[in-house]
Amino acid sequence: MGEKSVQKKRYIVEKAREVFVEKGFKKVTMKDIVEACDISRGGLYLYFENTSQIFMEVLRMESEEADDVFSDSITEDATAADILLLFLKEQKKELLRKKNTLTQATYEFYFENELPKRDNILKKQFDSAVKIIEKLIEAGVDNGEFICEDCEGTARNIMFVLEGLKISAQTIGVTAEAVDREILYLLRGLGVED
Repeated sequence: MGEKSVQKKRYIVEKAREVFVEKGFKKVTMKDIVEACDISRGGLYLYFENTSQIFMEVLRMESEEADDVFSDSITEDATAADILLLFLKEQKKELLRKKNTLTQATYEFYFENELPKRDNILKKQFDSAVKIIEKLIEAGVDNGEFICEDCEGTARNIMFVLEGLKISAQTIGVTAEAVDREILYLLRGLGVED
């Protein structure tokens, strides 16, 4: 794919993201994306076959951008606790964000589509986060920052708590205080005092 084609595809994905944020996943049609991009139907179909394929690309791009933002925020002398706290702060910001979020569209997409595990970006992100948190906890245990007997189980628990908070934020609503309380509970479980 040439540079112009790469740019066009990225433009389509960025515009499609706006449509998915506004309408969710279920209500979006290829026509909606054609209109948002101001391109022909044929122009869209050159790059994507359907809205599922476009949404998967939106999720892939989101994941890459989130990884970049997080990586850029870590200082060279950051401890395991510093990095875990930074991760949890970023998660809190995401949980409390009311506008410009793909959360509803993402859940609609995954409820509607049964993907093989190898294609499930959400599962890959979850598993990757568990591994990273597990390594952070192990490093924190090694240098005396954390107390933990089951680093993998604790990492998995942290991710399940965050996932539950994400769903709650979209359905029943959560406050900053509620998120802080849950994060504090998780940190206390690692032996971190306030």
